[in-house]
Amino acid sequence: MGEIRKKGAQAKAAGLKLAALDYETRQNALKEIKDALIEDKNAIFAANEEDLKRAEEENLASPLLKRLKFDEHKLKDVTDGIDSLITLENPIGKTTLETELDDGLILTRKTVPLGNLGIIFESRPDAFVQISTLALKSGNAVMLKGGREALSTNRALFEAVRKGGARAGLPDGWIQNLESREEVNEMLALDDLIDLIIPRGSNAFVRYIMDHSIIPVMGHADGICHVYVDKDADLDKAVRIAVDSKTQYPAVCNAAETLLVHEDVKDAFLPKFKDALREKPVELRGDASVREVIDAEEASPEDWSTEYLDYILSVKTVKDLQEAVDHINHFGSHHTDSIVTENRETADRFLTGVDSACCFHNTSTRFSDGYRFGFGAEVGISTSKLHARGPVGLEGLTTYKYILEGNGDIVADYADGKKHFTHKRIK
Repeated sequence: MGEIRKKGAQAKAAGLKLAALDYETRQNALKEIKDALIEDKNAIFAANEEDLKRAEEENLASPLLKRLKFDEHKLKDVTDGIDSLITLENPIGKTTLETELDDGLILTRKTVPLGNLGIIFESRPDAFVQISTLALKSGNAVMLKGGREALSTNRALFEAVRKGGARAGLPDGWIQNLESREEVNEMLALDDLIDLIIPRGSNAFVRYIMDHSIIPVMGHADGICHVYVDKDADLDKAVRIAVDSKTQYPAVCNAAETLLVHEDVKDAFLPKFKDALREKPVELRGDASVREVIDAEEASPEDWSTEYLDYILSVKTVKDLQEAVDHINHFGSHHTDSIVTENRETADRFLTGVDSACCFHNTSTRFSDGYRFGFGAEVGISTSKLHARGPVGLEGLTTYKYILEGNGDIVADYADGKKHFTHKRIK
């Protein structure tokens, strides 16, 4: 048996035990993991310094270096996230349906863990903690493959998370750390051991995973997000939202990559927007109409479908709401898109017409996040429609089973007409 198959088998077995653990044990494990992360912080920070040094030598882009850094601030973020996760209700064992099929014959539907998750994510080490603790809270085993840039940091985080879980009595092997592309390729063949794969990355990467595995895949592809400034927008509000959407943290999938502006307000809005960017190193790439009003590089056809993850923003004018919606549905990635308008009817048409997992009105695209939604962080943002969509938190890591309680009931009695179903909905 190969090493990755051994890890998969160990995780699968541990996941079955984890699903059967009482809620208090899983809650206590989260507390122990938080404590272990704090205890081991110096080793984690030292490992992160190794990764940062190597990334700088390889000339990793500045926004990506920011994502890679794991310091006291990032540690506080992840430990605060664990505290928040602990406060959320138990996602397992919830009754979502209860029906009386007949007197004394009761059908219930209860939430259960998915099982063993294979998750491949980008070079953001805080995601390692967020994903592993979400998996634990929802009763799932997890096999994690982070970006190669965070290799040393992820090793240190893995040891801390495993140590905390062991102190709480979690089954050995519930969390596995993979480190190479070869291991990922081997993992894709474990259809008998892995229940769901969640790849976070480009469309090409997600497609590669789908094409090379028969395991169900929940895709988290490009984040080509838009802000549309409508003709009825409050322009000061629009400036704040557009600036935040692009610059608050540009190297993430929910940052805006394209700004659409109604042609009726371009002369008033664009100069205000550009002025607000004076202290932000944002390169604007605009169409001809935009460049009539402000200085900007000429946008190419490829710009409208590019996820920059950097201080670059493509800007385009549109003649009406429908052109904005059509542009988003054609060039976007069905991730997160926002409209700024004071017209309720226009907002509703946008929210209905845009085919994205998250559609916002008068707010920044950066709110598209599991933690900000109150989901206890996220394992990713799904741009597909099955089985979860948008930020995938605890609920997205569960499925359900049907439980039927009877008292010697047999189908023959109903086939012979001796008994009849009542199908009375209880819940």
